[in-house]
Amino acid sequence: MPNRAYHLSMPESRLTSVVFASPHSGRNYPPRFLRNSVLDQHAIRSSEDAFVDQLLECVPRFGAPLLAASAPRAYVDLNRASDELDPALIEGVRLNTHNPRVSSGLGVIPRVVAGGKAIYRGKIQLADANARITEHWYPYHACLLELLQGSLARFGEAILIDVHSMPHEAMDSIVAAGAKRPEIVLGDRYGSTASAHIVDQVEAAFEAAGLRVLRNAPFAGAYITQTYGRPSRGLHAVQIEMDRALYMNEREIKPNGNFRGFQKLLAGIMEEIAMMGRGKEISLAAE
Repeated sequence: MPNRAYHLSMPESRLTSVVFASPHSGRNYPPRFLRNSVLDQHAIRSSEDAFVDQLLECVPRFGAPLLAASAPRAYVDLNRASDELDPALIEGVRLNTHNPRVSSGLGVIPRVVAGGKAIYRGKIQLADANARITEHWYPYHACLLELLQGSLARFGEAILIDVHSMPHEAMDSIVAAGAKRPEIVLGDRYGSTASAHIVDQVEAAFEAAGLRVLRNAPFAGAYITQTYGRPSRGLHAVQIEMDRALYMNEREIKPNGNFRGFQKLLAGIMEEIAMMGRGKEISLAAE
């Protein structure tokens, strides 16, 4: 289903409570945005979770929806709160409380891309920032909430699998020299956004496929995981970070020779995860 804010791929029939999402793989860069940036069209993509939506395109076959952003992260970050506005970037904004994400230039309208490279020469207008949030942030989150509420109503639970990619170097500060590097990081905000048995099953699916998994370091989950993960209400959210070196050339932002192989491997993992939410459909006979 095409939409300016997102792409929603629905299964022929929803068979599972699991919802897959990719909020950072959008690559529709508005021409005006590119003209106003000091970065070239390659450098500005460094924060993008490139190809994650393509890696996940299999999930509707398993009875689960896939929601993917259309706008790039450098334009509007859907994994931030809509009010995380940066006064160093946006005219007329004041920072009322200390927010380390905003202070580092990574608010809902980012000031920098990966490596701290500035996107703009100066500030942008508040009206521009609000337009991006209205046109992209709100529709994406409205759709995500509707999908989760649909799972909750139909299956009695909703499991959000929020999929991202991480630079290969992200593990440099975590892994000791000579040790094997984790390839997958699962984030559940230290056990607060999903039941332990759900996270255990997600971890087991990756490990059974031969991938090394770490939890909550260096990525524990950001706005989306924190907002939608409410285990006591039957809403579970798990963030997945995948090492980009598994499937792409980071420097060139192109699929590498292992892309198809990893895509196939990941399909098996996603099928296992989708199976977690099957067989739980609520009977409507009494209604």
